[in-house]
Amino acid sequence: MEIERKFTVKKLPDDLESYPCHVIEQAYLNTDPVVRIRREDDSYYLTYKGKGLMAREEYNLPLNEKSYYHLREKADGNVISKKRYVIPILNPMFDMTYLSSVQKNIDQISLQVELDIFEPPFAPLVIAEVEFSDEEMARAFQMLDWFSQDVTNDPAYHNSNLSRRDLVEG
Repeated sequence: MEIERKFTVKKLPDDLESYPCHVIEQAYLNTDPVVRIRREDDSYYLTYKGKGLMAREEYNLPLNEKSYYHLREKADGNVISKKRYVIPILNPMFDMTYLSSVQKNIDQISLQVELDIFEPPFAPLVIAEVEFSDEEMARAFQMLDWFSQDVTNDPAYHNSNLSRRDLVEG
């Protein structure tokens, strides 16, 4: 089960280049249900995603390079390219009702931002995603100060929908 929230970004972190970065290319064989292929650096995957916005099933299967490129020829819509920076959240903040109800030591919660900086034709789109262990934690999470808007429940920000967007070159 994938449980994540998505945010637009006000400003990029100053030390962005100090974090691990992955080069990602992905394309969609189907968008309902979502069947995606992805190249992340030198790894290749086929992914199935169930319905949902914040929480949904997700299954990843490995592909080899030849299979990835064969399937990419069959993909519909736009191929999406982006750089993903993986940024640890050192002191995650949660609403007080969550903090009083959890038995975990808050210092032991480890979260990270997956910051996606899209390449043309989607640039200058930048989306931050944070994954959680459960829905209660996801709902209680407080946005970081460099986040702008919570777009978790806006399907327009799902990559599968971006893949179907009509793009006008200009």
